Amino acid sequence: MAPYDALYVPRDSEVEVRPSDRGCDLAEVAAPVERSYPLQFVAWSDVQRDPGLHFTAGAPPTERKLNILLGKNVEAGRIVAGVTFPAPGNWMSWPPHEHADMLEEAYLYIDCPPPPSASSSSTPTRRAPELAVVVREGDVVLMPRGYHPGVGAPGGSLNFLWMMAAHREGIDRQFGVVNVQPDYAGGGSGLEAGRAK
Repeated sequence: MAPYDALYVPRDSEVEVRPSDRGCDLAEVAAPVERSYPLQFVAWSDVQRDPGLHFTAGAPPTERKLNILLGKNVEAGRIVAGVTFPAPGNWMSWPPHEHADMLEEAYLYIDCPPPPSASSSSTPTRRAPELAVVVREGDVVLMPRGYHPGVGAPGGSLNFLWMMAAHREGIDRQFGVVNVQPDYAGGGSGLEAGRAK
């Protein structure tokens, strides 16, 4: 496997990871399922060639490159995952959106060049945030509910692996079906290109 490749491993399976001499970073995402789904490998290079899996959302100061690793391209029950690369100093996950009725989510901040800090928040309503934190490389933020915008420090990029688990197996496993915070809902979510067709 190369950087940003993904592997979907079925339930009740075992895998052995052998890092190369250069080492590796591996993020494991799991959620219980009733059905068994096939073992599936997703090459980063294949994601880059598919406009439904690799696209630009927003425009400065909210521009970011989205890459869906485990989405409509993979047969699975609950997991959806990908990696987003916002432009330096930009907002990510903008406009603020939420999908608590269908999916819970976590962000793992990766490959964040110096300065390595940014802010991330979760707001259950249109009022003040429930959680507002400074995040750095390797931090994980859980977002079981609420609107969740974030912003990178000027000159820095807030890159993150996003991992979602659908509440209902098969039914709620959808990318891009979100509720945008009403104050910012006029221009859509910016995630439309990645929705299953």
